[in-house]
Amino acid sequence: MTNRPLGRSGISIAPLMLGGNVFGWTADEATSHRILDAFVAGGFNAVDTADVYSAWVPGNTGGDSEKVIGTWLKARGKRDDVVIATKVGMWPARPGLSAANIVAAAEDSLQRLQTDYIDLYQSHKDDADTPQDETLEAYERLVKAGKVRALGASNFETDRLKSALDLAASKGGPRYDTLQPAYNLMDRGIEGPLQQLCLDEDVGIISYFGLASGFLTGKYRSADDYGKSARGGGMKKYLESEKGPKVLAALDQVAAETGATQAQVALAWVIARPAVAAPIASATSVEQLDELMGAARLSLDPAHIAVLGAASA
Repeated sequence: MTNRPLGRSGISIAPLMLGGNVFGWTADEATSHRILDAFVAGGFNAVDTADVYSAWVPGNTGGDSEKVIGTWLKARGKRDDVVIATKVGMWPARPGLSAANIVAAAEDSLQRLQTDYIDLYQSHKDDADTPQDETLEAYERLVKAGKVRALGASNFETDRLKSALDLAASKGGPRYDTLQPAYNLMDRGIEGPLQQLCLDEDVGIISYFGLASGFLTGKYRSADDYGKSARGGGMKKYLESEKGPKVLAALDQVAAETGATQAQVALAWVIARPAVAAPIASATSVEQLDELMGAARLSLDPAHIAVLGAASA
């Protein structure tokens, strides 16, 4: 398992990033801390969160995940050997990518995370109403102040990512070194110009929905399985699609031939894709995390990649 660079930032991470969206939601603080401890003990170092996590949960306000990570960082006392990524721009309480919002949101995130700096600060979604130079200048101030080490973009289209990269290059300031899109065997929409741009510009992809909200674990095979989790109802679009059953069959085949689980195979496929630094995966228990971490040590041969690629094309 070799660390991979986050673009040109100088930061490298293990090829699996822990999703913090469940912290303070489906994983309470104590469970979240155990998961974080086990993740680092397993040789991994990067955790992804956002200020909006998990404002959609009754009783939560937003910033919940960052607070849990913050209490873990404080208790752990070893800040420099983990990479903390968070995001700004999607939380209704701190919307958009204006300079004022970015600076205020960063200060709020730093307080919740109980740290002096954010390793990777990401625009959670594009903001067409704010000039990109205003956004990048705000980020540059944070970088110069030592409060942010590197920048990333999430949910950006090709033309907007390119224009932001070109603008940063022309001004000589910090740029987006990562892109966070949805990417998995059921959703390969980034392949083509967007993925090629990331390759050409040395932008590392840290993808979310690596398991297609759980569909690629293989536990959803019929409508009877939708009740297996709170997200089960979302499986219908995958299971009833033309390629859903084909992908499950391919996962079953490769899992049987490698001795891995379907989830490990699905994540290993993403890890093997061009420009990918790491997929993001969440766990609500240490047992579930142990399975996910195995994906980073699973090397798929070209024949297995071809089987999966053909089924998901």
